[in-house]
Amino acid sequence: MLLRVEEQGAFSGLELNRVLTDAGLSRPDAGLATELVYGTIQRRLTIDHVLAARVKGWPNKVEPWVRCLLRLSYYQLRWLDRVPAHAVTDEAVRIAKKRGHGGIAGLVNGTLRALLREGVAPSLPAELPAAERLSLAHSYPLWLAERWIAAYGEAGTEALMAAGNEPPHMSVRANRLRGTRDALLAELTGAGIYAEPSKLSPDGIVAARAGSLAQTPWYTSGRLSVQDESSMLVAAVCDPQPGMNVLDCCAAPGGKAAHLAERMAGEGRVTANDVHPHKEALIREQADRLGLPNVVTTVSDALSLPERLAPGSMDVVLLDAPCSGLGVIRRKPEIKWNKTEEDVASLASLQRRLLESASRMVKPGGRLVYSTCTIAPEENEEAVSDFLTTHPHFKLDPGWPEETLAPLRDAGIAGGDFPGMAQLLPQHFGSDGFFIARLVRAD
Repeated sequence: MLLRVEEQGAFSGLELNRVLTDAGLSRPDAGLATELVYGTIQRRLTIDHVLAARVKGWPNKVEPWVRCLLRLSYYQLRWLDRVPAHAVTDEAVRIAKKRGHGGIAGLVNGTLRALLREGVAPSLPAELPAAERLSLAHSYPLWLAERWIAAYGEAGTEALMAAGNEPPHMSVRANRLRGTRDALLAELTGAGIYAEPSKLSPDGIVAARAGSLAQTPWYTSGRLSVQDESSMLVAAVCDPQPGMNVLDCCAAPGGKAAHLAERMAGEGRVTANDVHPHKEALIREQADRLGLPNVVTTVSDALSLPERLAPGSMDVVLLDAPCSGLGVIRRKPEIKWNKTEEDVASLASLQRRLLESASRMVKPGGRLVYSTCTIAPEENEEAVSDFLTTHPHFKLDPGWPEETLAPLRDAGIAGGDFPGMAQLLPQHFGSDGFFIARLVRAD
């Protein structure tokens, strides 16, 4: 899996789901495999810093599969404690012999035993600049460390980085059209699953020791959907009412569009659009499973939607924009290594064009909600500010539902002068990093 992520650009989550579905491992073994894949990718910079001092030509002159083997073996030695060190080393040598030859096995054996002898967590060089220290200690690219220190300070960046390396918790959204959250909570608890109400969403449940809840009768029967707590806030901020006409411009795989429709009690219309034809089936599948006849799917580039939908025809328009994804690193750790500052700038340009397009469908008095799962001002606050500068008939709307604002106030995210947009960071609630802004069009 590590090799496919590195060489073929595979997504770690999709790769894990594909391989583990076929492998038929026990739950503990599947959990270990997941930890090894995510952890090795998350800690790659730190791992490479240590191995570069011990392996000649590291990493570029070492065969890719040997790199992956040494990285995951070192990850186990340093960050895991349930697999004995001798077992890690012996297994690594066995794999090296099987896939390569005696010379590679000797390199692997010598490197890992030297680390065990000298200490698996060597100290960082003294008096490093803050950005370099945090980059190496928490394994993030230097450009991100510098960017976040400028925005959040050294302590805030350390908290942000540490939270991004934590395993994501499981959260699900109760379908209010098929029972109450309390009833679902009681059933989950009765089945031996640790479950508690989300602090962020009245529809949310945080679960532990649950395995994959997408493989349960609760999911199949449309009682719940798997969704991060931060993501659940988006539909709440949209605050659609039964009978409204609502547009989700970039809807796949359909979680937010379905949540909008649930909050509308199945009444009115949610147009769920996406640019990819094969993803339309995913959205339709979600709507059918959840019993949402008011979801209508369309396939179109969001930039061309004004040519297909009447201007000013929507009560609520949601633009959950394509973004750099820097808020979901704990779920997709390869984002650390495959995104660049140039990507942020390119996406920021696209997002401004998408905002312009989405705004045309908002009726007078209607709402435009803009959201991303990133932590980049160019894609978030600055995108909204630039839009407002050129669209004076829109303004930020701080009138979010009280149930949504209350936990944000408690966490210090929304103060007394709340402007109508908020940046959630992973350390705030243990959920994804998310940006949400609500704007209203003048009558």
